Amino acid sequence: MAKIHRLDSRLANQIAAGEVVERPASVLKELLENALDAGARQISVDVEQGGTKLIRVRDDGGGIDQDDLPLAMSRHATSKIRGLEDLEAIGTLGFRGEALAAISSVSRLSLASNSGDQAEGWQVTVEGRDMAPSVAPTAHPRGSTVTMRDLFFNTPARRRFLRTEKTEFNHLEEVFRRVALSEFQTGFRLSHNQKVIHQLPPGDDETLRAARVARLCGRAFMDQALTVDIEHAGLRLHGWMGLPTFSRSQADLQYFYVNGRVIRDKVVSHAVRQAYADVLYHGRHPAYVLFFEVDPALVDVNVHPTKHEVRFREQRMVHDFLFRSLHRAIAEVRPGEDQYSGEGRPGEAAPVDEVPAPSQGHMALGNPAGGAPGVSEGPRRSFGGGFGGGYSGAFTGGSIADGARQAGAYGQMVSSMPAPTGAPEASHTPPLGYAVAQLHGIFIVAENEHGMVLVDMHAAHERITYERLKRDWAEEKVRSQPLLVPVSMAVSSREADFAEQQPQVFQRLGFMVERAGPETLVVREVPALLRNADSETLVRDVLSDLLAHGSSERIEQQLDALLSSMACHGSVRANRRLTVPEMNALLRDMEATERSGQCNHGRPTWTQMSVKELDRLFMRGQ
Repeated sequence: MAKIHRLDSRLANQIAAGEVVERPASVLKELLENALDAGARQISVDVEQGGTKLIRVRDDGGGIDQDDLPLAMSRHATSKIRGLEDLEAIGTLGFRGEALAAISSVSRLSLASNSGDQAEGWQVTVEGRDMAPSVAPTAHPRGSTVTMRDLFFNTPARRRFLRTEKTEFNHLEEVFRRVALSEFQTGFRLSHNQKVIHQLPPGDDETLRAARVARLCGRAFMDQALTVDIEHAGLRLHGWMGLPTFSRSQADLQYFYVNGRVIRDKVVSHAVRQAYADVLYHGRHPAYVLFFEVDPALVDVNVHPTKHEVRFREQRMVHDFLFRSLHRAIAEVRPGEDQYSGEGRPGEAAPVDEVPAPSQGHMALGNPAGGAPGVSEGPRRSFGGGFGGGYSGAFTGGSIADGARQAGAYGQMVSSMPAPTGAPEASHTPPLGYAVAQLHGIFIVAENEHGMVLVDMHAAHERITYERLKRDWAEEKVRSQPLLVPVSMAVSSREADFAEQQPQVFQRLGFMVERAGPETLVVREVPALLRNADSETLVRDVLSDLLAHGSSERIEQQLDALLSSMACHGSVRANRRLTVPEMNALLRDMEATERSGQCNHGRPTWTQMSVKELDRLFMRGQ
């Protein structure tokens, strides 16, 4: 066996660089974090050949003193922590003191800096086998400039793993985007091969923040983004979350920051997925730019060399806070009155470059019928606040006809009115307007002050029934409706055994199912909301789901899918002809129902076409 010896400093740094420097984007991440930790308010990044030839980062931060420059290029040298107590509550982006040493071991690196206390700046370079630092005077304003040239010039094996210039620049630009979204008070500029790609002015007011997000994430995201700002028990979540109608085929527009640090965390990802669970179409991913603030002592950022992962000391508390906050925000999105007012959504600042109002409508934030304040009052909402008011539900029984009868005076008023021929007065027009006609027994055509509304009646009613089943289940008061004639149905012995052994599960769901023979069940009661559904088919589907989920604990976990299946059976079907009062009753219920913009499967339930869009179709005014 070979004798034990000490590695020379260059080789040791190159080994360490394998953890820190994967590609040019890794270099930029470390340099940008150092600039922000230095208090920079303007950062310029110049890149050539995707970052393999040149990466130059200039900032106007605090700078480095002449005597500290040689030390800054050595390993494990930092100004950000001094003792164990600092490591347990890290408030900076960087803290390990390895970045510059690692980068300099696989490239030609120079650092010029001026702390502002000197008449001229100083520049340090490392060269030679022992990486000895060399300091020389240079003209430089307050701040620092780090110049990296010829990445992996001395490690050709690693250079061969780099991709094309375009691919490497795409990775580098993504890192720039992540950092630029984390610090709005700092201005950023990025140029590639002498061409300016991004020029982002500093500014922390709502208008400039929204403008930066629109430029980096796209106007389409901001068109359909919900502003959130929620605080509870020392935790704060704020930023923008995309509406369910704005989803992605990949998880490529998800930015989550913990105390300003962009991270990827399983606890966070699970909480977000759960919040979007029954409003997002299968196979799609939500989009968001969210900032989470927590006491630094409650999060450990020292768990990964690249600092992309963190560990929360109270994972369950963090998960529940994120899930409940996002879930509540999505639930409070209803058809709103301000969608096409031209003033933007309530609680959302319009960017400087005038992000246009959405052309396809979907949900805007509103407060229908003057109910208790929801999201529409502004970006700030207290955690745990419920939603009240709104239009009272018309479909308490489960059928459209019953709902229309229960609408009372409102239904009589609508039935006596002629179909509206012009735009109703804004002060009296509900967000989804008034029904005009039914199309092919599938869609409801309505008119509101902005133009035409088209509603998928089955999808909308399915969501209404589903939300009521969930609410009744949570309150343990799913009401049953006795059947005038009990339904006898033939089943397998396994199904009959399960129904006999788990009567409490059926009772909780609103069923009374009794065993009448080895392979026979009798259905005596069904949920009141679903009393007009096909009882035998409904029970068979529920029984199939219950058998698939096995134990009652598993059933609890799969409850939403089970209730969704039940709601589908109790919803109005296609080709069902509705009267005008019945259609209006459905529209009013949609305005008062949580998550009414999507059906149980994540498909949209309604869309809007403005008068301007209709004019364009027929080239009016052109």
